[in-house]
Amino acid sequence: MNLRAIGCNVASAPVELREKLAFDEAKLRFALAELTARYGVEAAILGTCNRVELYLARPETGSPVHAPLVAEFLAELHGVRPDAIHPHLYEHADSDAVRHLFRVAAGLDSVVLGEDQIAAQVKTAFESAQKFEAAGSLLNALFPAALRTSKRVRTETGLGAGQVSVASAAVAYLREIFETFTDKTVLVIGAGEMAQLTLTHLKALEPAGVLVTNRTAEKAAALAAECGGAAVPWEQLDDALAKADIVLSTTGASEPIVPRRRFKEKVLPKRGRRKMVVFDMAVPRDFDPRIDDGDRVSLFNVDDLNRVRDQQLAERRTHVGAAETIVDGEVSKFVQDWNRRKDGPVIGKLTDEVDRLREAVLEPLLAKLNGKLTDADRAYIEGAFRLFQSRLLHGPIAALRDSAPEAHGLTLREALMKLFGLKG
Repeated sequence: MNLRAIGCNVASAPVELREKLAFDEAKLRFALAELTARYGVEAAILGTCNRVELYLARPETGSPVHAPLVAEFLAELHGVRPDAIHPHLYEHADSDAVRHLFRVAAGLDSVVLGEDQIAAQVKTAFESAQKFEAAGSLLNALFPAALRTSKRVRTETGLGAGQVSVASAAVAYLREIFETFTDKTVLVIGAGEMAQLTLTHLKALEPAGVLVTNRTAEKAAALAAECGGAAVPWEQLDDALAKADIVLSTTGASEPIVPRRRFKEKVLPKRGRRKMVVFDMAVPRDFDPRIDDGDRVSLFNVDDLNRVRDQQLAERRTHVGAAETIVDGEVSKFVQDWNRRKDGPVIGKLTDEVDRLREAVLEPLLAKLNGKLTDADRAYIEGAFRLFQSRLLHGPIAALRDSAPEAHGLTLREALMKLFGLKG
């Protein structure tokens, strides 16, 4: 096996570098074509917001492609200095490269442990390599094996169970409070990134309506249009709070925008006995925490939701050992299967060569004994030679099939070819 996984991720490279190394489809197509033509490799590129990785395979007799060369290639492609890239690259070889991809696909090497999006991204990387004719026999075997491993981890362990983001933790909590959401109104206060992200999760509940308010009316209108909601003037915040069943607040105000007295006097009287859940994601907080009365109004801040997320992540961590065991088993199986497939022609050549040597010794012997042997004697001698050949070859063939792919110096495969004078 002559495989390398070379790249960087959120742990090894800052976002400023990763965004410079991002691939659109045009760059991806060019890069795959250039890698195959320039270096004679099979190639696949896995690009996400958290990682950029190149999987490169060459014939056994070829020299591996190492990280410095990849740094130069990426620098040329993206217009970044090689010395700005190389310190952030990691390199995995052969079975370690197999293990790395299997762990990535299974969500064991993710920012969020067990995230389920990465398997789809691995699949997309493989499909692109096939589409642009950059995948060969090794990558065509490797990537499907990685996806099968990912599926095993998800179905046989709890690594992917539970919600692990602040936004998804909020949705998980809402599902415990309300039986249905088709009669509920969501109010979003603020229009920043956190509001957009959490609203994406809230929209999955299919609420009856979404209201958006912000001090800048244009921002409120833009977010409302994006989610199919309605913009509310900032001056009508109290009325919007009175209508809302679920509130998401993410402003950058320096002091609470909804003090306790204002909420008690201008909002609560209009609500009756309807339940209300407020997610105050702002720091500093937007709502006075005392509005939580333990009955009609439940208030959560970002720390509360982080604790929920951390508890769910802790649950996932208990499944890491089982997931790693699956990965290790699948890596061993893949390497052994690949070695058998790769070494089949060598085993055939070895068997043919020993057949030739056996016949070269046996034929003169039988000719010399011609007329002195019965048919049974002749058959016995021929069988004895074949049995000797079989027992002679059993050890080398078994060792070849089970040999490690990264042996130092000559590999066992190369040594056998040399010892028996087999042609490549």
